[in-house]
Amino acid sequence: MQSGRWLEMVAQRVERASVLDRLAAGAQGLGRKAVPDGRAKEVLQGTPLGHPLHPALVAVPIGAWASATLFDLLGDDAGARRLTAIGCMTALPAALAGGTDWLSTDGEQRRVGLVHAMFNDAALTCYALSWRARRRGARRRGLVLSLAGGGLLGAGGWLGGHLAYSLGVGVDTTTFLDRRARNDARHADGDANTSEPAAPTDAG
Repeated sequence: MQSGRWLEMVAQRVERASVLDRLAAGAQGLGRKAVPDGRAKEVLQGTPLGHPLHPALVAVPIGAWASATLFDLLGDDAGARRLTAIGCMTALPAALAGGTDWLSTDGEQRRVGLVHAMFNDAALTCYALSWRARRRGARRRGLVLSLAGGGLLGAGGWLGGHLAYSLGVGVDTTTFLDRRARNDARHADGDANTSEPAAPTDAG
């Protein structure tokens, strides 16, 4: 079986996992109390930017943690430890922004979003424990925890891609329709202008 097909089957099982609904509903209730409608919620959703804030924020912790692994390979223990800490700190606002987006979902989107968050939270826990182990001098344990965190982060990231590209979370499809309508109208105007007959000239 092709890997893509297998991954799609996993995603479909998560989408149909109604057992997650009770937990998701409770988490959304708490989240809506913690982040009520208002300016703060708009900022977390990226309203001032014109697009969701979460995808931009997640690049920072992912980059820091990936760079920490590179520093591990280069033998720079201090650099790896600092980058692991940076990833942990910047993951918090990224998670808050993503959670705020998730508050407006339901059904399949809510279920996949919950599992996405669970994977990412587990990854953050691994990286936080990795930082603590590194700080105490347990470099090997820190590296193992980082690798475990990277695996969990990859799984969570794949589900995040499924949320955006398959389920359309955070995607304003009306923008594409409006742009297509404007382009069609522009092309129609251009065709009309080029098809107008030339004005007759005075041969006298």
